[in-house]
Amino acid sequence: MSNVQLILGDISAAGCDAIVNAANPTLLGGGGVDGAIHRAAGPALYEACLAVPPLGKQRCPTGEARITAAGKLNCRYVIHTVGPVYHSDEHSAPLLKRAYENSLLLALANDCRSLALPAISCGAYAYPLTKAAAIALGLALEPRWSQLDLRFYLYEQQSFDSWQQVFKRLT
Repeated sequence: MSNVQLILGDISAAGCDAIVNAANPTLLGGGGVDGAIHRAAGPALYEACLAVPPLGKQRCPTGEARITAAGKLNCRYVIHTVGPVYHSDEHSAPLLKRAYENSLLLALANDCRSLALPAISCGAYAYPLTKAAAIALGLALEPRWSQLDLRFYLYEQQSFDSWQQVFKRLT
């Protein structure tokens, strides 16, 4: 049985150890998944993000991940990661894979066993759905993550259908 699930729904309502946030480098909220998570978590998440030490103007460079308390969300942590703005597979794919991988490593380092993940970079950052799904699901299905219960939340039917096609191809 796979430890990976696809769910059509709102990631901010997920009940798990940690929710992965598709953040921007400031970690201070934005649109899409990031905005939904910040709204659901309340001001405590914003305050937790402010406490993350910045590196210049960024609190989290592209491909990296940071962890904070979760505010009002039904989880212990929010793992913030910044995916790439899509330009090409050559430049964007390694950064997207690193964003997911660093999120999973941070979850393990903080004793998380269940994780809700979004389609990182697939909204405003314009990553093609099937290409992003192949990267994310290919990584998630690796045996090294077998102790994690990974739930990918897709908000729209089109996204869910695209990811479902890739998932069926990989399993």
